[in-house]
Amino acid sequence: MRASCHSGPRAAMTVALLWLGASGPATAWDLKVKQGETIARTNCARCHAIGRQGESPFRDAPPFRDLHARYPVESLAEALAEGIVTGHPTMPEFRLEPDQADDLIAYLKSLER
Repeated sequence: MRASCHSGPRAAMTVALLWLGASGPATAWDLKVKQGETIARTNCARCHAIGRQGESPFRDAPPFRDLHARYPVESLAEALAEGIVTGHPTMPEFRLEPDQADDLIAYLKSLER
């Protein structure tokens, strides 16, 4: 099968939906959470505990499962999209696309349960 010039985000979404569908019914929320977890694993796991258990590799980086106890995680969306400059002393500056920020927020919200 030859890839078209329109592959990319739409193709990635289709593949993700097919993958999630193989393991049971998926919702748009499930997909956002899964994509947010991937973003967290790729960009944040070096310092933060990103799952429901475990300690953060960097002591000053709060575990993601505890962030909702500090403040509403929804309030992070704008900072994630505009570029977080500091969170903990050695946190690098990074910026997410708005949809990526929404996905990461969905993942953080899923840890509140």
